[in-house]
Amino acid sequence: MSRELFTSWPEYQLAIDRILALARKQVCIYDEDLVLIHLERPERIAALKLLLAAVRTDGLRIALRNAGPLEQRQPLLQRLLTTYNHNSAVQQTGEQLAHLRDSMILVDDVHALIRFDRDQARCKLLIDESDEIMPYRRRFDEIWANGGIPVTTTTLGL
Repeated sequence: MSRELFTSWPEYQLAIDRILALARKQVCIYDEDLVLIHLERPERIAALKLLLAAVRTDGLRIALRNAGPLEQRQPLLQRLLTTYNHNSAVQQTGEQLAHLRDSMILVDDVHALIRFDRDQARCKLLIDESDEIMPYRRRFDEIWANGGIPVTTTTLGL
């Protein structure tokens, strides 16, 4: 069991790598637009691919306030989501959630990386802290259940 507080962007990036490396069953992400999480990095795509190849359902769920950057500037992540569309999902949250300023990455209901404000690096990394993570998991589930616009990574054509 471990709790760490970080205050710089480089520390936040290292914490993302640490938490993604722990994923065995599921990763849930709630974020503004994924821009500061940098899921496009090859090592992060590889970690997510390893997870998605090993699980059957609900391996990756991403709720975004703005899906534009994913749709326009993240081809590696789009390709991964297309390949594993049977066990991954992305949705853009509705306007009713636009006031939320935090970000979270939840892994296997026992690990979490919580950034307190979308404009600041200040965050906490929780490892093997299932009791402390449960309120964040319930919150993510409420955000997800609140609905939104499903984000598709495939291009429709004739």
